[in-house]
Amino acid sequence: MITKQYNPSQLEVEFAKAIKELAPEIEGKLSQFKIIGVEDNIKADNPMVRVKLTDNDNDQHEVVLKIIQKPDQV
Repeated sequence: MITKQYNPSQLEVEFAKAIKELAPEIEGKLSQFKIIGVEDNIKADNPMVRVKLTDNDNDQHEVVLKIIQKPDQV
């Protein structure tokens, strides 16, 4: 399938949504962190998922994932 729209592309949006939905499973893979919040901005040129976490010392951390689809190679 040739991508006709990139900002954001359908793949970027669906990938960002999938990551947000998988947050509970991702948390299960983290040894010392608990996910306390997940925010998304899927309408941005490059969709973004922001994950807020706490560690065993109750310190807060944040991981930001920006989803970027590379242009098709024709």
